[in-house]
Amino acid sequence: QVQLVESGGGLVQAGGSLRLSCAASRNIFSMGWYRQAPGKQRELVAAINSITGSTNYADSVKGRFSISRDNAKNTVYLQMNSLKLEDTAVYYCRAGIPPSIYWGQGTQVTVSS
Repeated sequence: QVQLVESGGGLVQAGGSLRLSCAASRNIFSMGWYRQAPGKQRELVAAINSITGSTNYADSVKGRFSISRDNAKNTVYLQMNSLKLEDTAVYYCRAGIPPSIYWGQGTQVTVSS
């Protein structure tokens, strides 16, 4: 059983920054962030391998978002810079321990003009 606790969402003006955090109850091999906006499918934003540090990003956020982790704290972060209106969504932390998938509760990110 894995529990994920998310924080850091909020309201920010376009061009601003936010940092999301996801703390897990144990070490997890693979963690990432997904988001879902109204009328859209849930999509991958970024993922990281906790052992190798390798990362993967959606094309829409490359160069603006950065995923990182602190293995000692079982925590993954998503630094979001140069935020755009299209980034508005509920962001979900995801942890994978094959074959199981665990999801956080979700945190709202709203970008305003």
